[in-house]
Amino acid sequence: MADQETETEADAETEAETEAGTAPPTAAELEEARQQAAEMEDRWRRTVAELDNFRKRAAREAGQAREAERALVAASWLPVVDNLELALEHADADRDAIVEGVRAVRDQALAVLAGLGYPRFDDRGKPFDPALHEAVGTAPAPDTPGGTIVHVVRPRYGDGTRVLRPAAVIVAAEES
Repeated sequence: MADQETETEADAETEAETEAGTAPPTAAELEEARQQAAEMEDRWRRTVAELDNFRKRAAREAGQAREAERALVAASWLPVVDNLELALEHADADRDAIVEGVRAVRDQALAVLAGLGYPRFDDRGKPFDPALHEAVGTAPAPDTPGGTIVHVVRPRYGDGTRVLRPAAVIVAAEES
């Protein structure tokens, strides 16, 4: 009789597990779950590999783009270097011709910088702005309001939002 009670209890537990959906999986269900897990792991590994390849490709393409930009910038300076070499070849010529040639090369270099998006700014007479200017000194300027730039030692280059180099300036001293 105890055996019958044990069997009946086991049957009742199996029925309760089946009704609750917690019955142990069958061999077929286990095999299907293993296949799904293997498929998911394969998909995960492929995705990881694709991401790694994408990272490598993006880094390679960024390097190639950077190198192409460097080459474009260098190529834009070659005519300036050529003209400086021509000026040096004619160094024995008339002094005024040499000065004019150097001015022309300077203008050409300024045009290259402007073409790259960094034009030169003349800040003389403008109010001092620490975001755009570096004060290297002050000077008395009786007819000029204090804080106004009276002399540019080194000009500023930039595009309005980015400063390639701030201007080194001398500012009118405040009257005391």
